[in-house]
Amino acid sequence: MPRRAGFPSLRRPGLRLLGCVAVVAASLLGAAVAVSPAASAAPAAVTPSTTGGPFGPNTYVFDSSMTQASIQSTLDSISAQQTSNQFGTQRYAVFFKPGTYGTASDPLIFSVGYYTSVAGLGQNPGDVTINGSIDVYNQCFAADNCIALDNFWRSMSNLTIDVTGQSGCRGNTEFWAVSQAAPMRRVHVSGLTSLMDYCTAGPQFASGGFIADSSFTGSTVINGSQQQWVTRNTGLDGWTNGVWDQVFCGDPGAPAQSFGAVSQDEGGPPPYTTLANCPVTEDPPYLYTDASGNYRVFVPSQHTNSSGPSWAGGSTPGTSLPISSFYIATPANTVAQINAALAGGKNLIFTPGVYDITKPIEVTNANTKILGLGFPTLIPENGHVTMETSGVGGISISGLIFDAGAVNSPSLLTLGTASTRKVSFASNPDTVSDVFFRIGGAEAGQASTAFIDNSSNSIIDDMWAWRADHGAGAGTWTGDQADTGVTVWGNNVTAYGLFVEHFQKSETIWNGEGGTVIFFQNENPYEVPSQSAWMASATQDGYPAFLVSPSVRSFQGYGMASYSFFNQGVPIVSSMAFQAPNTANVQFHDILTRFLNGSGGINSVINGTGAAVNSASPGASNVVSYP
Repeated sequence: MPRRAGFPSLRRPGLRLLGCVAVVAASLLGAAVAVSPAASAAPAAVTPSTTGGPFGPNTYVFDSSMTQASIQSTLDSISAQQTSNQFGTQRYAVFFKPGTYGTASDPLIFSVGYYTSVAGLGQNPGDVTINGSIDVYNQCFAADNCIALDNFWRSMSNLTIDVTGQSGCRGNTEFWAVSQAAPMRRVHVSGLTSLMDYCTAGPQFASGGFIADSSFTGSTVINGSQQQWVTRNTGLDGWTNGVWDQVFCGDPGAPAQSFGAVSQDEGGPPPYTTLANCPVTEDPPYLYTDASGNYRVFVPSQHTNSSGPSWAGGSTPGTSLPISSFYIATPANTVAQINAALAGGKNLIFTPGVYDITKPIEVTNANTKILGLGFPTLIPENGHVTMETSGVGGISISGLIFDAGAVNSPSLLTLGTASTRKVSFASNPDTVSDVFFRIGGAEAGQASTAFIDNSSNSIIDDMWAWRADHGAGAGTWTGDQADTGVTVWGNNVTAYGLFVEHFQKSETIWNGEGGTVIFFQNENPYEVPSQSAWMASATQDGYPAFLVSPSVRSFQGYGMASYSFFNQGVPIVSSMAFQAPNTANVQFHDILTRFLNGSGGINSVINGTGAAVNSASPGASNVVSYP
């Protein structure tokens, strides 16, 4: 099966920690922590119990007046179809109107599969309550191979879960065992939450995720086997452990700062990077219904130096837009129709589906809001940029997947223009939230760079740029071609939850002044065929995962990690994971490298500082601060 190769033999440190966490979970649950995986159900055809009104046939809107049985049946059908459909074309958006669903005696419990977004339609999370749980479990490919490593492309937002129901190991627990591209936003969970699925056979690996603007009350959050995680503006009642890289920003109740020069693998403290406040945030717009039942889109306000969820004191501050201000696109619409609507001043909603994009989508008006429902996927057909925006400010793009096409694109998304890179939009920034890029995987593809950010003061909030390590086109150096995942040119850009993996040259290039990155996760490309094929210069082996350009004089990075797994049996090395000017105001805090498996390794963490990681020294190499 497709999976992130090499991980089973590399996660021994995580497994040592996991044993402790499993004991904690058992004591909290009063149950055993390992059960035999159930046989997987055959995919079922999805029969809607309700249609999504103006949002198309793959959008389901539930009302609390509907019977529990009909809601459960529809959700189970979607889940059965999407649980293992990693590179399928079906997309689903599931919404709950304000109200209460399930009871303590008859809980609503369902699983979220690939390309499925689940959200409440209240203005605030407390307007929709689920008595039960909304879960993501391990995928079990054999009795001894149950993992969450490929649990991508799903989401949950804007509702409350009062955790109840089930028995045994899964009793009274919300499971969200995910890896990249599976955000949880604006969720209040009352009860035990686990970010790993400890109720199946091992190895139970999970690879990191993103929580924002949420609250967990009544019990701790079990991190377990999650190697890395970023949590932003979220209230916590506890956090069990770290593995490699755990980052907290503006989270009341978060663990204290404890990242050490000696890694946890070697007896050091938990790898917690904890910031009391987030410098600047602006959460993505979301669909809701008003008191009259009309669909509207709420646009949250910008916050500076924030801590805790935006709705902690009542309603989230912001503005409300009528649904009439949006052009609602389906895969049947042409790019010409979409561009005409955008040029005419409309905002844009992409409904669930896969979109063939024949020329660039052009966003030219300030304050345009672009939302994706159910992970709509955009594919350029002719080697062009898929979407590009003018340097105008206030543009928001969220909830989309950008796939590369067969013909090389210079980029998949370009934010702003080269001529407006230095224009300040501090009071009205562009934002890119829960946007994911794929070079390969679903289909073979090429792109020089996945995302180019020319927009000063822009905010990146949960992004995964992925050159595929499995799926279509993956596995060979000459397959899916892509030099760089993310290139930033704008000044004062802030990024939370930046995941960039497997690109063939410098994977992230930061050219702008005053940038801030809070959490970065990277894996080097797996299939490098020879050292000579992977050289930044005649004298520098490999490419840095994160490059701050030599001209930059101010930058801050927190909780940043890069891992190596070269799988061709050739001793490939990277001279350094991070490369930056050695100047006082270019600063890194709590950064690390790690050898995963294979051959070769990374010779230093940053600019020659930090011990090498390789098969002889596979544990984490930590640098607490640089310079």
